[in-house]
Amino acid sequence: MSLVRGLVGLLLVVVALGLQTSLFPHLAWNGVVPNLVLLVVVAAALSRSPQFALVLGFTGGVLMDLVGPADHFAGRWALALVVVAWVAARVRQDTRPGTLAVLGTVAASSFIGTSVFALTGLVLRDPVVGVGEMLGVIGVAVLWDLLLTPIVLPLAMKVLRRGAPAGAERVGV
Repeated sequence: MSLVRGLVGLLLVVVALGLQTSLFPHLAWNGVVPNLVLLVVVAAALSRSPQFALVLGFTGGVLMDLVGPADHFAGRWALALVVVAWVAARVRQDTRPGTLAVLGTVAASSFIGTSVFALTGLVLRDPVVGVGEMLGVIGVAVLWDLLLTPIVLPLAMKVLRRGAPAGAERVGV
């Protein structure tokens, strides 16, 4: 059963990445598109086990690093989404978070994930934009992700929870 859940998580990431790289570039705001893969990882962290979210974050990050229009060193998004999965999983702990906690988690995750990606670019001397422009990009990314949270998170969480036995998300099933 966990193989099926893993495949469902992978399918969600692939669909999110497909939309993120094909549809949303046409709706880009200052060149920034929403990070649907990040939202799926946050949904996994809030509805499944931390281990599941970490693996999904790494997988989604590697795919983002390898799928065009990737113009950076591979591994940067993988690292960023693993950190996002860990942060979002810490919010959940043993209870389901309320609406404000979910929005706060998405905002923090988006800020942290985009910042980790940008800072690793600086460290690796692979910046696409300057430091001043980075802050604007991070702000727009957070806003985009918050705007799509009411659409993406409930759907992704429902799909990821489907068929899970009671308490399974706490024991890593």
